[in-house]
Amino acid sequence: MILDTHVFLWWLFDDARLSVGLRTLLADPAQAVFVSSASVWEIATKHRLGKLPQAGGVAGDVPAWITRAGFAPLPISPQHAQLAGSWQHAHRDPFDRMLVAQARIEALPLATDDAVLASFGVDIVS
Repeated sequence: MILDTHVFLWWLFDDARLSVGLRTLLADPAQAVFVSSASVWEIATKHRLGKLPQAGGVAGDVPAWITRAGFAPLPISPQHAQLAGSWQHAHRDPFDRMLVAQARIEALPLATDDAVLASFGVDIVS
């Protein structure tokens, strides 16, 4: 499964908004969990802009936090970028577009609290 950026941060901060079911899945060592390079970019960007002030410790070295969490990084491929950029969909958030493109191409569910992303036709876990 691929984590939406907020789900990754909720996991790191032990946020109560993370559902019990998703928390159980993420704690299962048999579950493959990926954090996209798009989420690394989003955290760094939003922290720099002051939109994620609480994520300063994470923003300084997101790849290390991915490893500490026991997750795997998911690089952005040319195929991911092509789909994210060309998808005929009204959703404008470039980070979300990349995450759903990666979920579609990699045939992985997307863990998110954003129900709108299901309109892209990917499996959602919440």
